[in-house]
Amino acid sequence: MKVSSDLQATLDASRKSWIEAANEPACDFPIQNLPFGIFSDAHEGAPRAGVAIGDTIVDLAVLQAAGLLRLPGAAASQDVFSRDTLNDFIALGRDAWRSVRIQLSSLLARETATLRDDAGLRERALVPQADATLHLPVQIPGYTDFYSSKEHATNVGSMFRDSKNALLPNWSEMPIGYNGRASSVVVSGTPVRRPNGQLKLPDQERPVFGACRKLDIELETGFIVGRGNALGEPIACADAEDHIFGMVLLNDWSARDIQQWEYVPLGPFNAKTFATTISPWIVTLDALEPFRVSQPMQEPQPLEYLRHDGAHAFDIALEVTLRPQQAQQATTISRTNFRHMYWTMAQQLAHHTVSGCNARVGDLMGSGTISGPAEDAYGSLLELTWNGKNPLELKEGGRRAFIEDGDELTLAGWCQGDGYRVGFGKCVGEILPAHTHQ
Repeated sequence: MKVSSDLQATLDASRKSWIEAANEPACDFPIQNLPFGIFSDAHEGAPRAGVAIGDTIVDLAVLQAAGLLRLPGAAASQDVFSRDTLNDFIALGRDAWRSVRIQLSSLLARETATLRDDAGLRERALVPQADATLHLPVQIPGYTDFYSSKEHATNVGSMFRDSKNALLPNWSEMPIGYNGRASSVVVSGTPVRRPNGQLKLPDQERPVFGACRKLDIELETGFIVGRGNALGEPIACADAEDHIFGMVLLNDWSARDIQQWEYVPLGPFNAKTFATTISPWIVTLDALEPFRVSQPMQEPQPLEYLRHDGAHAFDIALEVTLRPQQAQQATTISRTNFRHMYWTMAQQLAHHTVSGCNARVGDLMGSGTISGPAEDAYGSLLELTWNGKNPLELKEGGRRAFIEDGDELTLAGWCQGDGYRVGFGKCVGEILPAHTHQ
């Protein structure tokens, strides 16, 4: 991607902020990040747009009203930051996203006095993250989940089919995916109830109805569509990243036993529809640009519509922790990296629309479970415990084959820079017991 001098300045590793917490090396939200989200607080109960920096949220509506934040061109007078989702802002296009981020980077830089020295405006515009409630950042018209990690697909294929033919013939030819359920996408911190469904036990002829016994996570990322396409007009692979606003962490909770019985012949249904959790802050592709790396070699070479030149993966470290109810300490159960993904986001979006399917602003596209080559880099308990055969040992005692009621699962992700990190925050969910049926 060609980077302008103004954009390059926002990525400068030496740039510091007058918000001192943003300058801590382990802070997820340095001035180089500036992710977008929706928040509310006790002072102003209405959800509105904000940007995270350090331990603070910058209220974009306040800055715009004060004349310190201007939207470009015809959008200048639009009040998009007082809305309860980011959709209207995102719909303004990449020039607007970029302009706002460049202005904020300058305004929050250590040497810029405009906001720093205006105590009254600073008090209105800056909200401590500890005092805020974070909301789902976008209205999601549609949700698609892909299956794009070669290591994950190989593990699952080996487990349930044949290790010598773990991948189905089509897997290496296109990004496999399915349309999920947008209505049950929730923001980090929302409790998730264990689902009920049909279970086919190996020693019984017919299924039984009951609570999921093999509840699992799927460590994923997701991207938010920033510019859609008209029905019947596909998005070219080479242009696809221009249609992506940014990325989130994503936990696509999975009921493995329900899924095993229901997925033939049409794939997951109730095993996936009960909840998908995303992190509240959307990290822009501009912020991720310094961490762009080459994707794995693809063999065979994809068909022409799935080809793109250059590097289209990102070096994003990912980890999962599990904390049982009442436990003081969480156990890290997985560490992996987004750079292992076989199919890129650009290829996923190009394939999704090649039939003429119209993507819309706010659409969420899940990466699929992200697993690396090492056994502790698998992105699901299904793989980490090999379908429950090898339970994990927890820090304060106890073991886990799959998730139990009261367990809290936390996904984290970050790109490591020189003295700073561009982080995604946390993606957290606690499991509630299933509803009982008399």
